[in-house]
Formats: sequence, C-alpha cells, structure tokens
Amino acid sequence: MLASDSMAPNDCSDKDKGLRLRIRPNKDCSIPLYEGQPTPKAHTETKPSPSMNLIPLLSLFFAALVLIWSGIQPADRFTWWLEIAPALIVLPILLATYKKFRLTNMLYILIALHAAILMVGGHYTYALVPIGQWLGDVFNTHRNSYDGIGHLAQGFVPALVLRELLLRTSPLRQGKWLNFIIIFCCLGVSASYELVEWIVSIETGDGADAFLGTQGDIWDTQKDMALAGVGAIAAIILCSKIHDRAMQRAGFQISP
Repeated sequence: MLASDSMAPNDCSDKDKGLRLRIRPNKDCSIPLYEGQPTPKAHTETKPSPSMNLIPLLSLFFAALVLIWSGIQPADRFTWWLEIAPALIVLPILLATYKKFRLTNMLYILIALHAAILMVGGHYTYALVPIGQWLGDVFNTHRNSYDGIGHLAQGFVPALVLRELLLRTSPLRQGKWLNFIIIFCCLGVSASYELVEWIVSIETGDGADAFLGTQGDIWDTQKDMALAGVGAIAAIILCSKIHDRAMQRAGFQISP
C-alpha cells in the first residue's frame, strides 16, 4: 500500500517519507497521481454563443434556397433526385444530432457548399453546367469540368468531417496515422459512390447516363476517385490548422 493504514480517510497528503515518488492528491482526493504525471485531458465542450448558433442556421437557409432553385424545372428530374440524394440523407442527420453533437461552424459552412455543388449539378446535369463548360474551354479539357469540381469537393469536405469526428470521438491524435486514415476513408467513400453509380446504371439503363456523367471518357471513374483523393490531401494540408482553431473556438479541447 502507498499510504499508511492509520491515515485518515480524507487526508490525501504524503505521510510516508520512505516513498521515492511523492504523491499529490487530485481534487476529490480519490485517485492519487504521481508528481510529474500529466492530468488526463477530456474532450470538454462549452456552450456555443448565440453568434455561433447563427452560422449553422444561415448555412441551412442557404442550402434550402439552392435546393428550391435546383428543383425548379431541372434538365432531368430523375437525375436531379439522384444527384441531390446525398444532401437529403445528410441533412436529417445533422438536424437530429445538432444538440447532442454539434459540429464546428466551419464544417456547417463547408457541408452547405458541398450540398450546393450537388444541387447545381442536379439542376443542369454535370455535363451541362455553364461554369463547368467555361472551365473546360479555358483549360481545353474537351469536356465539362464541373464534374471535377464535384469530386474534388467529395474528398475535401468529407476529409475535414472525418478529421473532426476522429479527433473528438476516438483515441487518434493529430499526426501521420490520422491523415493516412482520413485519406483512405475518403478514397473508400469515392469508390463506394462510383459503385452506386454503376448499380443505378445497370438497374435503370440509359436513364442514368446523365448521372454517370462519363462524357465519353473511359477513364472517368478512375479520374473521379483520384480527384477525391487530391481533395482530401488538399484539405489536410491547407485546412488542418484552420480547423484546429475552429474547434478551439467551439470549445472542443483536442490534444495535439
């Protein structure tokens, strides 16, 4: 035993002069901690301020406006439903978990922008989005480049979402292993989406051609997954420090 049997129950001071390690009590005198041992840090969260609550609301309002616009006479109604499906799946999840597991404002903004990219693509179809056609002409890609924007976002935004979820809910800490897991998870998500496109194409026939968006490129699937990987890597390199500060402002204490 570290303490004498005759020590009073509430006395947490070091009575044993023969101990090589001096014991310091914690706040409730229940678990002794050795001097020099760091106090474990828990993931604590503070109550968000009213200004912080406004940003998720504005992000939701922005996404809702784009959704309404995109649903007005889209180029192909079936393709529209297929393209906006991810946003329709994520939105109820975010609403249901908002009070119990609130994300950073940075993520709410990025998720809203990603949803808007999907909705714009659903309105025009990816092969006919005007800004994508302009980019294709500028960079001489011989195709509408909006599909590339969509798949970059497919890696960029989920990478930061995964980063926050893993840092807040798992033993993982910042470093190479965290980045490695995030990148390969995003590649897995992209590959899964390509499989969904393939299944839909088989089941619906020519009706899913606009959803596939290959635009005659036999390597379109591989390029899409590669762009998602590039987006994930870019998010980690460019936004990790910004994301850390966003989590600190939100009151999430993340160990380095």
